[in-house]
Amino acid sequence: MSTEEQNDMSVNLQRRKILTGATGVVGAAGATFLAVPFVSSWQPSEKAKAAGAPVNADISQLQPGQMLTIAWRGKPVWVVRRTPGMLNGLAALDGQLRDPASEESDQPVYCQNPTRAIKSEYLVLVGICTHLGCAPLFRPAIGSPDVGADWQGGFFCPCHGSRFDLAGRVFQSVPAPTNLEIPPHHFLTDYLIRIGEGPADKGVA
Repeated sequence: MSTEEQNDMSVNLQRRKILTGATGVVGAAGATFLAVPFVSSWQPSEKAKAAGAPVNADISQLQPGQMLTIAWRGKPVWVVRRTPGMLNGLAALDGQLRDPASEESDQPVYCQNPTRAIKSEYLVLVGICTHLGCAPLFRPAIGSPDVGADWQGGFFCPCHGSRFDLAGRVFQSVPAPTNLEIPPHHFLTDYLIRIGEGPADKGVA
C-alpha cells in the first residue's frame, strides 16, 4: 500500500470518529429537549390552576396593615396582615353586622371564629363582593373620605355601597347578603400560604 493510500485511510478514519461523536452529541441534546416537556408535565398546567389547583403565596414581605392579591381559580384572593389595633376593633362592631358570627357565610370550619382566620394576624379572603360580584376596595384607615367619618377600616364596594369590616364581615343595611368568602387554605411555613387546600383535607375544598 502506497503512502498516499495510507494517508487517505487515516483521514477517512478520523472523519468517521468525528461524525460518530457529533451524532452522539446531537442524540443526547435531543433526549434533553424531549425530557423538558415531560418534566414540565409534572407541574400543574395553567388550565389545572384555573380549574382549582392550589397556589402558593409568599407573604414574607407583607408588612402590617398591607394587603397582597393572589390569583386562584380566576379570582382575586386577598391576604391582609392585620395589626393588633385592627384586630382589637373587631368585637366592637358585632352589633352593626348582618352575620357577626359568620353562621350564614361561606368559609371553612377552621375559619369560623371571631377573626375568621387560621392565624389571627393574616386574613385570607376572596376579593369579590357577595352582592353582584364587583371588586371591593381595601380601605384600612379610620374615617375614609369615600366611606364615611365613622368608618373603622375594612372593605368598601363602590358599585352599590356594600361595606365589610377587617374580617370581611358585611354590615347591616347594605346590598351584600353575606360576608366575603374565605377560600380553603393553610400555612406550609410561617410565611408561605397554600390557597385552595385546607390544613386537613389536602385539596378537598
